[in-house]
Amino acid sequence: MARLLDQYHQDIAPAMASKFKLTNKMAIPKLEKIVINMGVGRATQDKALLDAAVDSLSKLSGQKPVVTKAKVSVSGFRLREGNEIGCKVTLRGRRMYEFLDRLISVALPRIRDFRGVNPDSFDGHGNYTLGLAEQVVFPEIDADRIQHTQGMDITIVTTTDSDDQARELLRSFGMPFRQPQKAGAAKKKK
Repeated sequence: MARLLDQYHQDIAPAMASKFKLTNKMAIPKLEKIVINMGVGRATQDKALLDAAVDSLSKLSGQKPVVTKAKVSVSGFRLREGNEIGCKVTLRGRRMYEFLDRLISVALPRIRDFRGVNPDSFDGHGNYTLGLAEQVVFPEIDADRIQHTQGMDITIVTTTDSDDQARELLRSFGMPFRQPQKAGAAKKKK
């Protein structure tokens, strides 16, 4: 069922070990978890928006999301401590690999004018975060039933501290990283 998990054990892990000269099997980079977060700032005015976000997130992740609450009060945003302002879900194991497979092979190619994801969105500790503007790129979400489009942040956590090793791991899974622009091409646009 989890195609990428089998591919990791058969092809990717041995290739990573030889490329980075890793002799310890436990030092080979692997995926630890994927965290999907939907911040619903307008949920303070309309509770239905939060319910719709929870429903969408449960459909595309396959498990029930946790509703997140504000930790501090911010008067400029009409936000009080304890207000429900979003939802998140943490995927591990087979569900994580199945979600990553659907993200790479189905959802990302459905984005309009997609040229690849930013290869520089690593945090310096081997974790990659990517933002999607709307949830309808996933086939589980029926676009006709959605009243409000909702964006999300997807964080892919790896076991390595090296961004280069994490980038190579995600590239091996098929993550479509954008090619860096050449210096001459940027000058011609100006």
